[in-house]
Parts: sequence; structure tokens; C-alpha cells
Amino acid sequence: MRAAPAQLAALPASCWPAAGAVAAGAVPKQTVIGRSVQGRSIVAVRSGEPSTPERVVVIGCVHGNESAGMRLARRLIGSPPLHDAALWIVPSLNPDGVAANTRGNAHGVDLNRNFPFGWRPLGGLEYSGAHSLSESESRAAARLIRRLRPDLTIWFHQPLDLVDRSGGDAAIERRRFSQLVGLPLVRLSRYPGSASSWQNHALPAGTAFVVELPAPSAAAWSGARPTPSESWQASTAPPASCRPPSPTSPLQLVTRVVSSQA
Repeated sequence: MRAAPAQLAALPASCWPAAGAVAAGAVPKQTVIGRSVQGRSIVAVRSGEPSTPERVVVIGCVHGNESAGMRLARRLIGSPPLHDAALWIVPSLNPDGVAANTRGNAHGVDLNRNFPFGWRPLGGLEYSGAHSLSESESRAAARLIRRLRPDLTIWFHQPLDLVDRSGGDAAIERRRFSQLVGLPLVRLSRYPGSASSWQNHALPAGTAFVVELPAPSAAAWSGARPTPSESWQASTAPPASCRPPSPTSPLQLVTRVVSSQA
């Protein structure tokens, strides 16, 4: 397992925002961007003002049995907003899969094979659906991304413990994230219909990449499995004495949150 940066590793776990906690002064805006096959809400939470110059999207969970990113999403929601960037955080794109602990949605579709770029019919656990964007969940993500045209998008998966060189700006993937968080940068297979490949092809002005979190362990991921209907409402932030220096960029903020789970 990677080691957290020194200034983060020195902080006890109690110094990090609890699940659902929101820092003082943060006013996250929650929006339902779509519904799952079974009617569950797909929620995006905005942290920061939309008029800021940089737009960032973070997707915590795509495959329902890879839910570690949901905890990271909650910690991002609980962090103070950045001055020069707005984050749109989607804790789970696949709430039905989370509820059933399955890779696919309620139709058995692998949402990360359901996007338009390179889509082709696939079966089994990677069933890609009847056609691209056949699923309400992938359509919700596509609408959000097309509307925001984000500068940066991070899609969390498990369990390979690496950063995928996903086809966007390699300098961002490598120098500004992989090296900061201490994960290896690896070029994984280019899967047909994947979300990051579609986004990098359709919106080349921005960068989308995949972060593969490690498999859960009792030490790193203690507590109950997140549920698809968890609230993201405010609680209290950790005391100021617990906080390391405030991050000044979205990548620094995400790096802090990922490193805190190491």
C-alpha cells in the first residue's frame, strides 16, 4: 500500500471530515441529474461557485461493487470549497448496482461499456447494453459532462491501485496526479464504450482519467458499506488545528483525500 505524504500521514483519522460532514463556510449545492433504472436519484453536489475559471467533475462509483470512491466523494463534499475551481461531485452513478453489490446496473449493463466512443456489443459481466447510452445512468453522466464541459474529470474504480493513462493530457495524469498521490501511472486496455475514452474523444479541450483505488481492507475502509441513498447534508468540519495547509487546486484537494485513505 502506498504511503501518504508526510504532512497528511501525521494527521489522525479523527481530523478528517466524517462521512457527510461539510466544512464551515462551504455551501454545497445538490442536484438530481437523473434516475437509475429502479428510480433511485443520481445526485451531483457542487462545491464552489460555478463562475470560477476551472470546472472539475469527480465520479465516485461507476461499478456498484467498487464503492470505495463514494467515501472519497463524501470527503470532497466535506472539504472547504476552492477559490478558483468548482467541483461537481457524483458520489454514485450506479445506485442500483451499489444496492445489489453488482458491477452492472439493474439491467445488468456495465455502464463503463455504454458510452458512444468505440461502443460495440459485449456480453457477460461487460454487457454493453442494446446500444450506446441505452441506460439512464450513462445518459445522466453524458448530459452533465456535455453541459459543464469540464476541464478535468476523475472517474474512480477499483481494485488495481493505479492511475490509468486514459488518453487525455499525460502531464496532468502523470506529473500533477500520479506523482502527487504516489500511484503508478499505467496504460490499461482501451475498453470499448468506456466513459473516459468517450470524454477525451468528444471534449478534447479537457482531460478525463481513471483512478483505480485499491481493494478495501478493514484498516483502510472500516465502517459500513455505503448505501445508495446516503445523505450528503451538512454536519461539522474538523477543528482547524487538525487541518494541513489548504489545497490550492482541485488535484491537490483530490490528492489529499485519496492519500488520507492510504
